[in-house]
Amino acid sequence: MNAASVAARKSAASGMTPAPSRGVQIANFIVFQAAWFAAVLGAAHHIPLWGTACVIAAIAWHLGVSARPAQEAKLIALACAIGFVVESAVAMQGHVTYPSGQPVSWLAPYWMVALWGELAIALNVTMRWMKHKPWLAALVGAVGGPAAFHAGVTLGGAEFVDKVPALITLACVYALLMPLLVGLSNRFDGVSVPEASGG
Repeated sequence: MNAASVAARKSAASGMTPAPSRGVQIANFIVFQAAWFAAVLGAAHHIPLWGTACVIAAIAWHLGVSARPAQEAKLIALACAIGFVVESAVAMQGHVTYPSGQPVSWLAPYWMVALWGELAIALNVTMRWMKHKPWLAALVGAVGGPAAFHAGVTLGGAEFVDKVPALITLACVYALLMPLLVGLSNRFDGVSVPEASGG
């Protein structure tokens, strides 16, 4: 029995359709990356509203192609709420500063909060391989979170005031939050849908 057959059997056993097609996953990846760069470069060039608009467009696209957009919308809203709290805490620490998109210095930049919502559009598509694997999600968060943030700093979207403490803080925060986000994606999965019951 090949891997595809095993995946299909697992999906059927859980009452859900198989994972998104390769085409959907590729489109999701391209849209995600394009919106991420737009947000970071928009902030770096002091046009954060433009970058945020691109992220909102990416989220709207994802909702438009999702089988159950209401579920995905709930996941996105929760991710934005979590991101607002977390990024505001990071801002209040003073280890990181932002060039734009931060009307109040001790609150998260709005484009950063939007990026948390954008992260949610990948959880049930290109990141669904982390589902039901909290240890893997924690590892990805601990490594990938600071790496993505550092890439944003390199592009000018943010600036480290105290680089090492900032990276350590980000690694710990993302290691804790990625399993939470993956757990929420299991609960609010609008990409997979229940199989129609037989007559």
